[in-house]
Amino acid sequence: MLSQEVLSEVKNTILQGIPKEANVTEVEFEGPEIAIYLKNPKILVDDSELVKELAKRIRKRLVIRSDPSVRMPPAEAAEKIRKIVTEEAEITNINFDENVGEVIIEAKKPGLVIGRNGVTLKEITRTVLWRPSVIRTPPLASEMISKIRHALQTECVARKQILRNIGRRIHRPLLVKDGWLRITSLGGFREVGRTAIFVQTAESSILIDCGVNVGVSMQAFPRIDLPEFDLENLDAVIITHAHLDHSGFLPFLFKYGYEGPVYCTKATLNLMTLLQLDYLDVAEREGKLLPYSQKDVRKAILHTIPLDYGEVTDIAPDIRLTLHNAGHILGSAIAHLHVGDGLYNIAYTGDIKFSKSRLLEAASSTFPRLETIIIESTYGAPSDIMPSRKRAERELVEIINATLSRGGKVLIPVLAVGRAQELILVLEEYMRKRMLREVPIYIDGMISEATAIHTTHPEYLSKDLRERIFHQGSNPFLAEYFKPVEGAGSRPDIIEGDPCIIMATSGMLSGGPSVEYFQLMAPDPKNTLLFVSYQVEGTLGRRVQKGWKEIPMKNKEGKTEMVNVRLDIKTVDGFSGHSDRRQLLDYIRKLSPKPERIITCHGENSKCISLASTAHKVFKIETRAPQNLETIRLK
Repeated sequence: MLSQEVLSEVKNTILQGIPKEANVTEVEFEGPEIAIYLKNPKILVDDSELVKELAKRIRKRLVIRSDPSVRMPPAEAAEKIRKIVTEEAEITNINFDENVGEVIIEAKKPGLVIGRNGVTLKEITRTVLWRPSVIRTPPLASEMISKIRHALQTECVARKQILRNIGRRIHRPLLVKDGWLRITSLGGFREVGRTAIFVQTAESSILIDCGVNVGVSMQAFPRIDLPEFDLENLDAVIITHAHLDHSGFLPFLFKYGYEGPVYCTKATLNLMTLLQLDYLDVAEREGKLLPYSQKDVRKAILHTIPLDYGEVTDIAPDIRLTLHNAGHILGSAIAHLHVGDGLYNIAYTGDIKFSKSRLLEAASSTFPRLETIIIESTYGAPSDIMPSRKRAERELVEIINATLSRGGKVLIPVLAVGRAQELILVLEEYMRKRMLREVPIYIDGMISEATAIHTTHPEYLSKDLRERIFHQGSNPFLAEYFKPVEGAGSRPDIIEGDPCIIMATSGMLSGGPSVEYFQLMAPDPKNTLLFVSYQVEGTLGRRVQKGWKEIPMKNKEGKTEMVNVRLDIKTVDGFSGHSDRRQLLDYIRKLSPKPERIITCHGENSKCISLASTAHKVFKIETRAPQNLETIRLK
């Protein structure tokens, strides 16, 4: 039976379950969903239980769309929507996606567009016969999000065909009765960087993460040269979060022929696109070989299907995916795979933080079923115990105040996504409370754009932060202390100016403006270089952290010169988006249900082995710390 025959069966079931007066005109695959186009969608708008029962019967996700022939013309529909929705909602923009019959409504108060129990949305649907999608107008406009939306709108016809092709592949019939499951480590095992996990069953193959190791030129990319790794037969790619060591190699797959879907959260789509384009920009400036082009990044966007936390989705004939909060960065996710009809369940944590931060809630530890968990080990050694967050904040403030009092400047190299926003919240609070000397905080690199993306996705932020922004009317990201740097020409003036704090990318001094600031600030002992994130082996940050006093670096003329490192070097642990050793063990302890097997990854060789060994002794569970290119049969 071909996928088209599967669709015919589904269509017959739908036609039998929907009243004839609804007038079904088309039933089609759209990615993991089945789209039902109707000339009279009002019937199903008023009877949502009928749709739920139908979805339960065919065991697939359904989406109801109006037939193009009955939709109100966009200009007239926009006018009607503005009349239906109260002015207090402050609608800022209305866009129409004619291919799927959706109207995207941006408003400063989206709750007023939705209405109590969705009553206003239902009225919009009944009146204009477009399916409304409501998003919050961000306080900071994101250029990247605008570009992504523009790409999706201009390529809407191609996007619709992509989704249909993906749907046919997902909903193909099962061929094998006796199932099995195995995973192969393609990167990021007993190392940090280039994470990639290849999941295979009798029916399908999935890739979880596809990263690059930004700190090295050798062994920078995952081992997709394995004979069994076949792009043509790859069913799906899952990206747990946006950092380059998990998403940076994704567009390469599209360059060499991958045509399948990418699953991640909406925030991850926006952030990983930002980081991938910056990765290309940095590589080009440094004269490095580009593994892919902007065109390939655009292809990845068109093939990405964003998912919410907790949304169960078919991604292959025998695999269902659910994403859960990982607490690491905005939109970061634990990928839970339900394989077969109850055959097996695995979860991959990606990078996790099992404690609440100012920015995010703690990682989820409860799953419907769980036999094997693959867990990160970045801080898996016995000595990897971080100080409390309060202690870390006090230490940070003391170092900054001491530097400023002697007339120096503080350079904090930060990851644009995650650490930067966490530090912004900390610095804003201590300055507001007069516990930190009030000086300009210069923001350089991608931090401003990444922060704008954070404000676009408040649903991923911590409850406390959402409460402060939306109910107390105080947005720390908009505080007057923060000064975005307008271009590279401003940097020498900042260095020659008064005492200040500089937050700049990249967090490991592996590129970006932080490298230029370091070069300018290094000879002055009044200054401080303050590390707040993990420094991967092989990066400039790791060498400086180890105490190198002379470092060869290129000047503006392209000539290599020795930079004397005389500034103060400080490291403050406790701000990491990763869990330390205690939190990792606590996470395993609190997993529900208790897994049968633990596999460690994403850590230096000794740390992966140590965490696996300790987990085995403490929890009496089978553990493994595989190397890259090892295959483990799980079922």
